[in-house]
Amino acid sequence: MINVCMAGATGWTGKALSFGLREDNELKLVTAVSRSNAGKDLGDVLENKSWGVPVFADVASALADVQVLIDYTAHDAVKANILLGIEHGVHGIVGTSGLTAADFADIDAAAKANGVGVVAAGNFAITAAMAQAAALLVAKYIPNWEVIDYAKAGKPDVPSGTARELAERLSAVQRPTLGYPISDIAGPKEARGADVDGTRVHSVRLPSFVVSTEVVFGMPEERMTIRFDAGSSPAPYVSGTLLAAKAVTNHVGLIRGLDTLLLS
Repeated sequence: MINVCMAGATGWTGKALSFGLREDNELKLVTAVSRSNAGKDLGDVLENKSWGVPVFADVASALADVQVLIDYTAHDAVKANILLGIEHGVHGIVGTSGLTAADFADIDAAAKANGVGVVAAGNFAITAAMAQAAALLVAKYIPNWEVIDYAKAGKPDVPSGTARELAERLSAVQRPTLGYPISDIAGPKEARGADVDGTRVHSVRLPSFVVSTEVVFGMPEERMTIRFDAGSSPAPYVSGTLLAAKAVTNHVGLIRGLDTLLLS
């Protein structure tokens, strides 16, 4: 049995994961983090039924007897949380978006130095992982692509973790070509999207979207689109996160992308 701390346990995805952890026969939810519910029992918060899972205000207070820390908190807290877990010999699952390639390099170095594993994915849905794996395969043969990131109007971070991870990993396959230099275009340069490690990324924020990410590949007289769409519930992210939590204890260092874990 693997002891787990769920950070962000009462959030949109964290709540679904808390129930998923309760039902899993290989993982045991032993502590939770939720500042607004600190001092309570998580079961009392989620379903008015005691689970025997104490809720703490911060990760530092919740790591006793924990082997894996799952973080679905906020973009300005996740790096510090994961690094703190690593310092205590706790493996990490990064489900929170907003981290950069430099942040992940720091996490990788710390994990290797402390002999623990971390799995980070912009999206833990199995279909998103397969879409990313397919895109990385295509990028070996088609050097022209751009990424479009769709999310709800109120999402504060751009691009989404799904789109950022995809863009950075595509650029690691090979640098995409541009039809016209950005520095020489006529009009607002922002209209050509953000440069994420060499890949152009366009973030759309409108009501009705949850998370949708597509990469468009183009060649003369032909075009290919690979797209992932999430529904209105956090259900797609539960099974992938639980799978990662079970596998991470067998690794040292950072694994970037659920597809990497699944296909390794």
